[in-house]
Amino acid sequence: MYAIVEIQGQQFKAEQGKKLFVHHIKDVEEGKTVEFDKVLLVDADGAVTVGAPTVEGAKVVCEVVKPLVKGDKVIVFKMKRRKDSRKRNGHREQFTQVEVKSVIA
Repeated sequence: MYAIVEIQGQQFKAEQGKKLFVHHIKDVEEGKTVEFDKVLLVDADGAVTVGAPTVEGAKVVCEVVKPLVKGDKVIVFKMKRRKDSRKRNGHREQFTQVEVKSVIA
């Protein structure tokens, strides 16, 4: 059984026991449970239910593994040729690691 769930503007395939890196969720602690109710699709052993826009009564229950995980550094380098113009900027995205405990449909 799996579900397609929308978490902070991104869609994830959630299966029981799977770990996900989602955008940083504020005010959560390690070991706490978080529920997401924007379930777009549920597949229960071949019986597919598609929501319009969401599936009624379906939710995904997750446990917070790590509240703050920093992603890989991304270097943004802008340059204009023959103009002596260069700009270098770095960025690290912040994530929250959650583990899917159950999919309720």
